[in-house]
Amino acid sequence: MTSRSSILSTADTRRPAVAAAALREFAQGGYHGTTVASVAQEAKISAAYVFKLFPRKESLFAAALEACFDAVVQALDEGTEEIGSTDPSAILDAMGGAYAALIRDRTLLMLQVHAQSVADIPEIGEALRAGLARVTEFAKERSAGSDEEVQRFMAYGQLCHLIVTARIEESSASWAQLLSHGIRHPD
Repeated sequence: MTSRSSILSTADTRRPAVAAAALREFAQGGYHGTTVASVAQEAKISAAYVFKLFPRKESLFAAALEACFDAVVQALDEGTEEIGSTDPSAILDAMGGAYAALIRDRTLLMLQVHAQSVADIPEIGEALRAGLARVTEFAKERSAGSDEEVQRFMAYGQLCHLIVTARIEESSASWAQLLSHGIRHPD
């Protein structure tokens, strides 16, 4: 094995770990509040090595977002494994339950919210749309639901994001009760 192929193998091995560290750091501090140095520290490598793996902060954030959507699709898939129904609504409900359990740890949720706030950065907007496309296409294919059912599923997910991030379920005001009615997240 040549020295160069050894370096590439090491880089290929480190990329997912660095993306996971980036996911945690960007979820906490957002795009603008997170430095490559803080991601490097979380990944226990040098900032220079992070830049070797991901040449720009935008590509690092996009990799974190891709890892986020990998986890989302995996959770949706696992949520449908035990369901004994072919009814699209039941399958989409199972996916919704799996997603609600996944975002109990707010890390993935917060990264998506931060991504939405900087989606005007071309590489990040593209990564966000690609992730949303994966989730939408997975939900459509797995559930065999109508376009309207899948749209409602995706819209419901965004409402869940709002309820969780704004802590709407903690309010007893009538508007908050209207928005959160029937929506429960695991403790």
